[in-house]
Amino acid sequence: MSTFIQLHLLTSYPPANLNRDDLGRPKTAIMGGVQRIRISSQSLKRAWRTSEKFKEALNGHIGIRTKEMGVKVFKQLAGSGIKEKEAKEWAMSIATQFGKLKGKDKENPLQELEIEQLTHFSPEEKSSIDKLIQTLIKEKRGPKEDDLKLLRAEHKAADIALFGRMLASSPDKNTEAAAQVAHAITVHKVAVEDDYFTAVDDLNEKEEDMGAAHLGQTEFAAGLFYLYICVNRDLLVENLQGDENLAQKTLRALTEAAATIAPSGKQNSFASRAYSSYILAEKGVKQPRSLSVAFLKAVSGPDMLKEAISALNETRINMDKVYGKVSDDPCILNALNGEGELSKLLDFVSNPLEAKKG
Repeated sequence: MSTFIQLHLLTSYPPANLNRDDLGRPKTAIMGGVQRIRISSQSLKRAWRTSEKFKEALNGHIGIRTKEMGVKVFKQLAGSGIKEKEAKEWAMSIATQFGKLKGKDKENPLQELEIEQLTHFSPEEKSSIDKLIQTLIKEKRGPKEDDLKLLRAEHKAADIALFGRMLASSPDKNTEAAAQVAHAITVHKVAVEDDYFTAVDDLNEKEEDMGAAHLGQTEFAAGLFYLYICVNRDLLVENLQGDENLAQKTLRALTEAAATIAPSGKQNSFASRAYSSYILAEKGVKQPRSLSVAFLKAVSGPDMLKEAISALNETRINMDKVYGKVSDDPCILNALNGEGELSKLLDFVSNPLEAKKG
């Protein structure tokens, strides 16, 4: 039976626009009959896996997600003295192994080397591609059939092991995600507000034109967000080829990133960086469950964080009463009252589940 790590985080962001919709507004959702602000799981996962914290913790085990691997191959070949026509043909032979290509475009001649679907390459695969490029340059020849077996079902890319990989053209090289990340959503009702702003020309001495040099408008909202993450620990270890030490590093990096890293949207305008104020971590073999129902009724009142923590814990306790405990001894970090330590939380999340005595 699998061991599940479940994280429940409460994070408060001041006025921000961390994750925009197609109109540039903060993303929203209706929950409990009222509008909430939402941060998509895709936005969160990208912020975490591209953060310096995550990269430093998992150096050498981070993949690259791109459509342009074929373009990169072409540029390396052409830049090393291979004739442009041959470089393009060879690059196309290699890129075709990663998925369907976009096709020709008169305005962008290299577009036909781009893959239609974003492909996540592990460090092992990227190394194999780089070695093949150097071989082709050295031997001045095109790739052979045996050279093109570049994708691998087995690798140690921590980000792919966590968040998965789907390759339509090579399903046997897919990786099932070990981590499930919910959309973060505010625990309370939120109204999106407008910010009307102006910019002044520093050289305008107001002799003729007293107006602003630029007028603009942006939208924002503030909120206390609930985020739920569930990791199948056994699947994570399996995805990492049984490397327990790397699995522990990955769990620590994911947890710390989730607690401290915000999406980059409009950060220069709002500086909306925040650490989680409350984290509840659970570890066990029972079927996991979100505690979002705690906020089906929107939290309100002057002490919103305290009320949200209370609602979360009351829901957990009541769920455990009727369904049984999913974690014998949960770990809690509460920045509101100074309870807990991040280092101990990371130890709890990363260490294997201890077998019950007797």
